[in-house]
Amino acid sequence: MKNKRFKADFLFFSVAWLLFVICHLSFVINSAYCEEVTILFTGETHAMLYPCNCPVERDGGVARRATLLKQLREASPNLILLDTGGFFAGGLQDAYTQNVELDMARTLLNLKSMELIGYDAAAIGDDEFNFGKNFLLENLENRNLNFLTCNIVAKPGSESLPIKPYIIKDLSGIKIGIVGVTTPGAQTIAGGLGFIEPKEAIRKTIRDLKKDNADIIILLSHLGESEDLNLIKEIEGIDILLSGHVGGQSQVPRKIGSTIFTRPVWQARKLSSLWLEIEDKKIINFKEEQIRVSDIIADDPSILSILPACFCDRNCSKADSRGKCKNPGTAQAECLIEKPQEVELLVISSEDCLGCDTSATIAKLKVFIRGIKPRYLSYPDWHARRLINKLGITALPAYIFRKEVEEDPGFAQLKENIESKLGFYIVKPYFSGLNYFLDRKKTKGNLDLFISLYSRDTPKVLEGIRDFRPKIHFLADEAKEGIFITAFGRAELEEYLRCVCLEKYYPQFYQGYLCCRTKDIKSSWWQDCLDDKIEAEKIADCAKSNEAKELLRENIRLNKELEVSYGPAYLLNNQQIFGSAKPLSKEEWKDIIGK
Repeated sequence: MKNKRFKADFLFFSVAWLLFVICHLSFVINSAYCEEVTILFTGETHAMLYPCNCPVERDGGVARRATLLKQLREASPNLILLDTGGFFAGGLQDAYTQNVELDMARTLLNLKSMELIGYDAAAIGDDEFNFGKNFLLENLENRNLNFLTCNIVAKPGSESLPIKPYIIKDLSGIKIGIVGVTTPGAQTIAGGLGFIEPKEAIRKTIRDLKKDNADIIILLSHLGESEDLNLIKEIEGIDILLSGHVGGQSQVPRKIGSTIFTRPVWQARKLSSLWLEIEDKKIINFKEEQIRVSDIIADDPSILSILPACFCDRNCSKADSRGKCKNPGTAQAECLIEKPQEVELLVISSEDCLGCDTSATIAKLKVFIRGIKPRYLSYPDWHARRLINKLGITALPAYIFRKEVEEDPGFAQLKENIESKLGFYIVKPYFSGLNYFLDRKKTKGNLDLFISLYSRDTPKVLEGIRDFRPKIHFLADEAKEGIFITAFGRAELEEYLRCVCLEKYYPQFYQGYLCCRTKDIKSSWWQDCLDDKIEAEKIADCAKSNEAKELLRENIRLNKELEVSYGPAYLLNNQQIFGSAKPLSKEEWKDIIGK
């Protein structure tokens, strides 16, 4: 009996222990399990239906965007697609504006495209009122798309609006709240609508989202960057702020407190993708990617079927031809392509020149003169030398038109970027850039580096170039005598004044100090990078003196002479100047200097 009871008890405790282990493992696995969520976003598109007619990277367009999004959705099922506002045509920021009638038509097609593409939500910006309140509200009705703003409300006694303060998207059990906010500046063109102070409206909406158990909150802001930064400081609970109401390119996302802050690419030439790693319904990691909406992406047939061929002549322009838009914005629209007249462009370069890539400049020139036919001359061949001497050319590459260019329709626009000389037109250096100086004496092995110590890549730049003992020039400018300016303000200037003093009095420790200092350049403890043999007080006293200003003036003299204003840039052998998109390694420098 005792043996049977023992076996029964043993079996009971074994099963109980097994259940405990299974439950515990289940808890641990679930706790450690991370979800991945992708936030795709655009903004300030201004109803950009077609690819841009840019000199290079003719990217964008809603038909390509639709194809790209289908591909991304297949790869990432946990995906949200958002717009930060500014999706109506017209207004000062719309580079393709025509007239009210055509801009309205383009806006309606953009709204339809956004529906077909499958946007989850879009914030209301001030440009959405370009054609008045009634046009906006009528055309937001009955759309399969959520339009968001938490600070615009219907006035008492008015009809409800086709907009919401927020929505919640559930992705694999993670509730993501999405809020929109509109700049108060829209009040002047949104007559009849009530506006709430943005901060007050956002705080209330965040409280409402928390009551609805939102785990992560995304704010689509159309207030402007400076106001957005204030929001982050003053309002808790914003996990991600996508900043609209700004022009230009995107920025690298940054973490400000507990908020991820970034903005989209203008005209949606690139699609912004913010990848989130989420654990226990909290963001533990993130990264952003800008995906080009390039010409290798096919047009989506369903989007292409609703678009007219063009709205303006610029929609018909190609890299090598101009076009006229006939019947713009209608089903009968068509591009009438004009074959350009060939125009010879003489391009003088040197095979020894490291930075003389002429393709980008030629592409820029083709924006004006479509029929450019380049003819290349290589220095120091006889024909190149003869033309250089005749025209007094002092640097390469050189781009030269003959007088016939005057007959091209684009000549009038190009004229300010070229100068006439002895029956030729030479492209001005500020337009084309210079890489190879013919009037500077070649000094074999000489290497100058132009750089800001505050740039993110500077530590890697110095690591790669250090063994080649470059002369370092800081990116500063003397606005007037004794008054220097730098991109990062007073702290950067004070660092440069210390550096030039250190270079003078302790040259043997200079490179080591720079490599150490740039690893934590924003730290105020600059003395931590000094060798024990260096007198910190001597450097500090020197940095406050006129001597330091004179040393810095000499340090940046070459910057001014060569008109260098960005970095990293390099002057090799006192003759060739070039930049690099990324830091160069020691092996790459060995190859460069060995040539």
